[in-house]
Amino acid sequence: MYDKSVRRRRITLALLVASSLLLLTVYFGESAGGGLHSVQRGVLEVVSPIQEGASRALKPVRDLAGWFGDTLDAKNDVEKLRDQNAQLRSAAVAGTEAVRQNRQLEGLLGLDKSAALEGARPVSARVIGQSPTIWYSTIQIDKGTSAGVRAGQPVITADGLAGQVTFAAPGSAVVTLITDGDVSVSARVSENGVPGVIETGPGGPRDLRMKYLTRSDRVDDGMTVVTAGTTSASDKLQSVYPPGIPIGEVTSVQDAGTDAQEPHVRPFADLRRLEFVQVLTARANANRGTTP
Repeated sequence: MYDKSVRRRRITLALLVASSLLLLTVYFGESAGGGLHSVQRGVLEVVSPIQEGASRALKPVRDLAGWFGDTLDAKNDVEKLRDQNAQLRSAAVAGTEAVRQNRQLEGLLGLDKSAALEGARPVSARVIGQSPTIWYSTIQIDKGTSAGVRAGQPVITADGLAGQVTFAAPGSAVVTLITDGDVSVSARVSENGVPGVIETGPGGPRDLRMKYLTRSDRVDDGMTVVTAGTTSASDKLQSVYPPGIPIGEVTSVQDAGTDAQEPHVRPFADLRRLEFVQVLTARANANRGTTP
């Protein structure tokens, strides 16, 4: 029974294949006005209106599906562009940060050379904390006693003097800035050697005062104030700060030409935006300056 069914299927398939080949042979062999061509045209005339109607009816559905597909593709493209933009922005920010930080570190190296501070064994440190007060009187750095940092050591920036270490732990230290009311710095005017002491003025962290001048001391706007170093012959009175470190620029002179005159000094270092500093861990030339 099974063999007969298989044979019938095979015979039917063979007949269909033969009929197809015969029809194709006749179709391609006859002229355009032949019977098979006429049948084809008749079928197309009947089916074409149905196809056109179905196409018009389904067009909104196709358009809607296409809109959803385009929207999803566009959304994916937007997400990819956002990710690319975020990556590019991160790379640009990282590059800008690196350029700015390298500029600061190069400035520190330049100050070391110009002020002959290589012998002071400078230790570079990153600022990791800052006083929230308006005076910005202290900062915290990421280097401490394990790096040779000790209390009393001077701290500089790429632009000049910043302050001195007042507390040191193994991995960090606190630096009191020159804008703090408890800090005094022995200084001199670079152009003519006029001596004085830099202290905080009442005008804010960008307005230091140079005190203890006499009426014979001439100080003009635009002059540069630097650290004086040690002016005494006694080793017991050695200055914390080596000589020649830039402090700031004279902006005006109060009561000029009198014994009460006080030059206003704007510090070179922007103490609000400190990122890197250097701690001078050894005395440079015994921190000794020259008496003017």
